Amino acid sequence: MRTSKTISVSLPPEQLKRTERLARRENRTLSELVREALRQYEQRQEAPVNYDLIAALRAVQNGARRAGLDKLTEAEIDAEVTATRREKDKRVKQLVR
Repeated sequence: MRTSKTISVSLPPEQLKRTERLARRENRTLSELVREALRQYEQRQEAPVNYDLIAALRAVQNGARRAGLDKLTEAEIDAEVTATRREKDKRVKQLVR
């Protein structure tokens, strides 16, 4: 007795070519590739990704990289955080006066 059922799927010719190429590159059958794609689709539907947040994080990372801040040590990061907090505290105290 079979544990799977055969279905028919229609794809535009170019998409079929890309799909076949991808299957060959990954040493998979078309069925395996489609099953994996469906598994990933189901997972994304269960836990949607916040693409805006990901884009914002990448922008921050790229900005840090361009500014040379992606190579800070943990101690340097702690020092930056401390300095920023001190500056903020000074501004708050000045506003309170």
